[in-house]
Amino acid sequence: MQSSLRFFTKFRQSCSVAFRFLRSQRKESYKHFKKIQYPLFPVLAFHPFATVHALSFGFGKKEEVKEKELTKEELIIIEADKIYTANEILKLYDFLIQYKDCKNDEILWRLARAASDKGKLVQNTNEKKACFFEAFEYVKKALELNDNNFASHKWYAILLDYTAEYEGTKKRISNAFHVKEHLKRANELNPKDATSLYSLGYWCFLFADMPWYQRQIASALFASPPTSTYEEALAYFEKAEETDPNFYSMNLLMLGKTYIRMKNHNMALKYLTRAKDHPMNKPDDEKAHKEALELLKSMGVKLEDQQ
Repeated sequence: MQSSLRFFTKFRQSCSVAFRFLRSQRKESYKHFKKIQYPLFPVLAFHPFATVHALSFGFGKKEEVKEKELTKEELIIIEADKIYTANEILKLYDFLIQYKDCKNDEILWRLARAASDKGKLVQNTNEKKACFFEAFEYVKKALELNDNNFASHKWYAILLDYTAEYEGTKKRISNAFHVKEHLKRANELNPKDATSLYSLGYWCFLFADMPWYQRQIASALFASPPTSTYEEALAYFEKAEETDPNFYSMNLLMLGKTYIRMKNHNMALKYLTRAKDHPMNKPDDEKAHKEALELLKSMGVKLEDQQ
């Protein structure tokens, strides 16, 4: 009996040892299995919270992006452009004039444009002249500050011509090469600016359309006076319209006038009608509307509800 008890006791102990051994082997096998299942990320099998960290690599994390803090000059420009888009000419001039002594070319050429637009708006001849000459001073300062600003070159050219109108035909013709030089530079710096293209077209039209007595003055001033053709003017006007369709009533008017000179009345009718129907937001729009009406009448077009 006692021998039987000793046998079962030893047998149980042996089974317990065998069980512990088998259990330890099973754990080792399971660990090995996990490592085989995930050879690239062995850490995943033992650190479940590391999974998110290891797989995210920062993806999905909301990074704090600091908004660029705008400078005072940038805020002024944003506000000026907002007022300009709203076609509030005098408000824009009053806003920008307080910064006339600044050293920022972007603000100064906008002030020059605003002063020029004000000059077109006022009726008094002396006030108009004063506005254009005032505008010219601002754009000269802008160009001195930055010779690579396309808008400064453009408005320098425009105002050089505007001011020369008050100094006589001889002065205007003598400035002609300088005007074109700055317009070409503006176009080089920004080929997509429709206003520069329009201004080049207008320059070409003026010299293609120049009367004989002005040609005599030009010949006296220059060995090779400035010349152009209607075809050259048309190319610039069409390019401007292609770049920014319907951007400027005066471009539509000049397309119509150029086609009249080239005896293409169908195309002239098309663009003069568009000039007539263009929204009248600025003085230039009213001018284009009025001239388009007169030209359409001269072509025998019957118009109703003319304004």
